[in-house]
Amino acid sequence: MTDFLLELRCEEIPARMQVKASEDLARLFTEELARAGLKPAAIDSFVTPRRLALIARDLPVETAAVSEEHKGPRTSAPPQALEGFLRKTGLTQDQLEDRDGVWFAVVNKPGRATMDVLGDAVPAVIRAFPWPKAMRWGVASQTTESLRWVRPLQGIVAIFGEQLVDIAVEDVRSGYATLGHRFHHPGAITIGGADDYVEKLRACHVIVSHQERQAIIAEKADEAAAAHGYSVIEDKGLVAENAGLTEWPVPLLGDFDPAFLEVPPEVIQLTLRINQKYFVLREAAGTLAPAFICTANIEAKDGGAAIVAGNRKVLAARLSDARFFWEQDRKTALVDHAQKLERITFHEKLGTVADKVERVAKLAQWLVEEGIVKGADADLVEQAARLAKADLVTEMVGEFPELQGVMGGYYARAEGLPDAVADAIRDHYKPVGQGDDVPAAPVTVAVSLADKLDTLFGFFAIGEGPTGSRDPFALRRAAIGVIQLLVQNNLRLPYFRVMFPGIQNLGVAMGQARANKIARALDSVWQADKGKYFSAELLQDAYDEAIRNETPETNPEIEALYETVLQAPQKLSDFFTDRLKVQQKEAGVRHDLIDAVFALGGEDDLVRLLARVHALQSFVATDDGANLLAGYKRAANILKKETVDPAIVPAAPSEPAEAALLAALDAAEPLAARAVTDERFADAMAALATLRAPIDAFFESVTVNDADPAKRAARLALLDRVRAAVHGVADFSKITG
Repeated sequence: MTDFLLELRCEEIPARMQVKASEDLARLFTEELARAGLKPAAIDSFVTPRRLALIARDLPVETAAVSEEHKGPRTSAPPQALEGFLRKTGLTQDQLEDRDGVWFAVVNKPGRATMDVLGDAVPAVIRAFPWPKAMRWGVASQTTESLRWVRPLQGIVAIFGEQLVDIAVEDVRSGYATLGHRFHHPGAITIGGADDYVEKLRACHVIVSHQERQAIIAEKADEAAAAHGYSVIEDKGLVAENAGLTEWPVPLLGDFDPAFLEVPPEVIQLTLRINQKYFVLREAAGTLAPAFICTANIEAKDGGAAIVAGNRKVLAARLSDARFFWEQDRKTALVDHAQKLERITFHEKLGTVADKVERVAKLAQWLVEEGIVKGADADLVEQAARLAKADLVTEMVGEFPELQGVMGGYYARAEGLPDAVADAIRDHYKPVGQGDDVPAAPVTVAVSLADKLDTLFGFFAIGEGPTGSRDPFALRRAAIGVIQLLVQNNLRLPYFRVMFPGIQNLGVAMGQARANKIARALDSVWQADKGKYFSAELLQDAYDEAIRNETPETNPEIEALYETVLQAPQKLSDFFTDRLKVQQKEAGVRHDLIDAVFALGGEDDLVRLLARVHALQSFVATDDGANLLAGYKRAANILKKETVDPAIVPAAPSEPAEAALLAALDAAEPLAARAVTDERFADAMAALATLRAPIDAFFESVTVNDADPAKRAARLALLDRVRAAVHGVADFSKITG
């Protein structure tokens, strides 16, 4: 068995592409060998800024003969189908096998020299390589048939054992030579084979293992920081990025003027990390240290003093810019910054960012006034909502968009605004995703919830909901954020109810007078019948009532918008259901149990719904739950097949088991119903569990389909009561298993 070394050397590969490229090289190469019947014992892959490499272990000198079987068309198929199959296989018709009316081709391939296989495989891998971005270069780039690579390909090393595999791709031909470190060893290095590749390059100041370079950076950075009493703020992504920028990493510690620490720490962190790729350090007390760690790509003769000095100078300029932005932004009050939001379009059909701010402010106040978000001062909520987006037009957020919200919080506090307002401005985008902190302060919760609900309803109302993998407005993330806010803060929000102020707020898009009328009509319908499942029909009725005495609208675009708005609530309801399933599935909740509760209809309180789901999940995991589910399904299957003639008067119970089930139902039904009303869902399940034994006994000793129509009607009615009692908690027909 023999090892094969492949190195593809080029100009600098972007750090963000390197790890994926290394994985792709190993995958494509393995696939190419598999086509020839070769499978290496292992593949070791390497990547540096200037090279992709792999070592395929324990390959045979020759491939074994392989036999491939191909299924073709039926023997009765048209001649054209057979001709195409023969062209594909390279056989003649007399070489095919007829197996039960279907042509099969058996193609025997003799063994090949592995050298020849490798000679074909490497160019195929190079030409098929899936770089996210690639380029052509030189004279050959004048044709689209020329090679595309991430950066100009400069060298190929391909050695099988000690033999060179002759490969030519464009004007690049394989050889034994590669290059070492750009500065420490710029000359050619002769590679003898896979055995000496890693260590020979190490001797020339190139560490080919990306993982090893990461480990060196993390370890040496920690040591440098500790030597000055600091610690490194963990950043695995930055470690990987620095490993992708160096072939011989040397972490160096530098410092900066402590006066810059008056700038918010998030700004300093982003300046160091994003602009300069530096590691951020922390004092023993936990505050930011006036120091940084950069990663050099050489071992400097002066110990890195000149490198640190140069980086310190560049960083000082960056931090000076950040301090200037900080000082300039604070010269203008947030309320004045907010006026500039009229110049920014949020969406062509939803107006400007200023329009969105107005909608969010009204909706946030409504959430407080309706008692949905408790403990929040309505005036502070309105103030926070109207200032929440003001930092979008500041210099600092223009430089660092990642700091939107965060900088607004700092500016609000610098102005002397209440802490509750500053916190709400800072945190109203949260939660941004799974694992992010969920706001709990009432003012923040009101603004955050209103912001996300407005985004969701607005885009669904104009027909811009997510489709497939496309979600340009991050509506899935907004929906998960709403769910987290409601559940973790125990907010009782019938989310269909929020549609009405949502429609009213859409006056900018559909005409304020019309929007107000529709919203008022919807609100009156809901107030008259709270708890009714909100449907497209209800919305249509309210819409018709609102515009009954109006002159029909003649603008087709506005009419189309009305139609879209009519469909939005139900689509948004389905969307929330899907998002809830995703979120709860990740939390270990079965989606069929969510379906079982949603199937009851009329449930749009997520806190209550999840309490019911969690109680159901606990219940079905018990023996009582499993047996009751089995009994329910047996009853439901009988009721699917049998119908009761309403003209037949049911007979009184004639069997002891029948009477026992009737008595159990009489006792369990009111207990379960009261428990559901009081939202004691575990107690409701316990009440239903008392039906388990009577149902089992009923099916063991009672014949449902009795010859006596009155007895049969009574027993079917009893089973119908069992089904109805269970449906008071959940639709068990939706539960799998």
